[in-house]
Amino acid sequence: MTVLLAAPDSFGLTLDLALAGLTVGSAAALSGIGLVVCHRATGVLNIAQGAQAMAVAYLLRDLVVVRHWPVWPALACCLLVVAPALGVLLDVLVHRPLQRRGAGPAETMVAGLGVFVLLIGVAVLLWGPAPLAGAPSPFGGAPIRLPGGHTLRPDTVAQLAAILVLGLAVAATTRWTRLGLHLRAVVDDRRLAALTGVDADRVSALGWAFSTFTAGLVGVALAPYLLLDPYGLPLLVMETMAVAVAARLRSIPVAVATGLGLGIAQSELTRLRPSGQLLPLVQAVQSNLFVIALLAAALLAGPGITGGRAPDGGAPLTSRSHRPGGERGGGGGGRGGGGRSAGAVCLVLLLLPFGFRGNDLRSALLVPALALVLLSVVVVTGYGGQTSLGQAGYAGLGALGTALLMSGRVPGLPALPAVPALLLAVLATAPLGLLTGRPAIRRRGLALALVTFAFGTALSRFVFQQPYATTGLTLDRPALLDGDRAFYLAELLLLGLGLLAVRALHRGRLGRALTAMRDHEAGAVAAGVDVPGLKLLAFVVGAALAALGGGLMGLAGRAFDAASFDPVRGLLWFAAVVVAGADSALGAVLAAALLIGLDAGTVIGVSAVAVGVLAAAIGRLPGGLAALPTARRDPPPDLPPGHLTPTGRRLRATLNRRP
Repeated sequence: MTVLLAAPDSFGLTLDLALAGLTVGSAAALSGIGLVVCHRATGVLNIAQGAQAMAVAYLLRDLVVVRHWPVWPALACCLLVVAPALGVLLDVLVHRPLQRRGAGPAETMVAGLGVFVLLIGVAVLLWGPAPLAGAPSPFGGAPIRLPGGHTLRPDTVAQLAAILVLGLAVAATTRWTRLGLHLRAVVDDRRLAALTGVDADRVSALGWAFSTFTAGLVGVALAPYLLLDPYGLPLLVMETMAVAVAARLRSIPVAVATGLGLGIAQSELTRLRPSGQLLPLVQAVQSNLFVIALLAAALLAGPGITGGRAPDGGAPLTSRSHRPGGERGGGGGGRGGGGRSAGAVCLVLLLLPFGFRGNDLRSALLVPALALVLLSVVVVTGYGGQTSLGQAGYAGLGALGTALLMSGRVPGLPALPAVPALLLAVLATAPLGLLTGRPAIRRRGLALALVTFAFGTALSRFVFQQPYATTGLTLDRPALLDGDRAFYLAELLLLGLGLLAVRALHRGRLGRALTAMRDHEAGAVAAGVDVPGLKLLAFVVGAALAALGGGLMGLAGRAFDAASFDPVRGLLWFAAVVVAGADSALGAVLAAALLIGLDAGTVIGVSAVAVGVLAAAIGRLPGGLAALPTARRDPPPDLPPGHLTPTGRRLRATLNRRP
């Protein structure tokens, strides 16, 4: 192997690369400022920042390129009016109900994911899924000449100036103004601050307005260098969370220094030019340094990073956490009328495709496969109480492993038929669940979510999108299952086996241990439950189910498609499971049918909008859709009579009389 480096005395090249790296680094620093300020004002990590940046960038392009607005009025409208208004609207409609109800970090994170998915769906509906070029650059023009013949882009100068102004403004406001005093009081104890006369809602609204404003700045800064993509740009901005996590969501100077440092380092790494097969891998590292930094920062930060003021524990994502595993809230979705109704609906949805033809039947092939992937989320999150955003990565490993084995690309093995290749890929992927299961032993909630998301993103960038791993692949179905109907029937049989396995996992002593770990981890440890072993088991089983579903997705389409396992799609899948009921196996099947059916029967993006709306409304719908039948059967909590109107008392009496 030969590695070509710049000459030792090439200080000029080093400086030029550093100046070029400031463009991305300053955008990352702006992102870090927004995330830190939002967390300090609201106690919440704005996980939807990437989608907010994308939405503002799309709007600016639409106003300038399509509607022919002048650049500066359009920029002022987007950044000074639309972006802050969007932040205040999200605070009022999404986050404020959660704060008043005292929701935990997991629910808050799901609401943020709902906003993320919703904005992506709206962008797809308005502007289409295809990437768009021509994003305007307000500070375009000739580069600024520096001494020594070096140059600096005008937009980079503007971004650096924005960092300086915003950093000084935040520092001055926090230290020397009454608003800063109120900000610290709200962060320390929102209820106590409200009792002392502080308008906590106003402080929170300002925090969200500022966060969305900085997100818009990031989107406007990055868009001219990229194709506007409703999936690519949000993911790129999410990777810059490494800056805020490295600063532990507290220090703006650390966030700025980290952002600028990573941008410069990423640019300097372009000097490496290895020969041979290492070149694609090194290039992947060069262009995805922020992914590596996010994974490292999330692992090094430990369990101390949280997404809200509530302790990072509990399992607020489940809808029937008070019911022991294997009883009414078991893996089949319950034995009562609600469970039978859900089972009947799922059965009808799964049998309908036998009457389809052509493209409709080919679209339906993805439903059982995706249902298996979503079942992995049920096992890990609904039963195990562990927040995992990286299941799309395991699904991709199942699809890629099946393709590699069928193509004879695995050293020492001949090309295998489809069925043995699929089973061997599942068996090989299952132990890899330990890669995310091991960090789960010491982490929960948002800390674990960041690790699993970074892991899934790293798989996508360093494996699924690399030609050395994905060229020359074959994914042909067995001759007996070559027809779409025959293959769909085989998928249903495998889905049935998966449902039985998940149901068995949630019954008996093992199910009770999983429920205890999910509902109260410390209590489960005190009761003698092997919590670390159960966590590893949940992730291994989840990885196997996801790999099986991913392999079937590849065989259904007869090709490996890296876009099918994009990390942003994984976020959509996770949110869909939560809104359907995180601890309901049948809810996973229903979510898969709705995700595929809505987009196939209407327009691409409708499913994301629907899931986003429901996930963002998790504050008003705790437990998801699966909790609705339970909420109707269970009596409402007793309230003092003075808290109800006569109509309210009559309604409560009526509900109490229901069987």
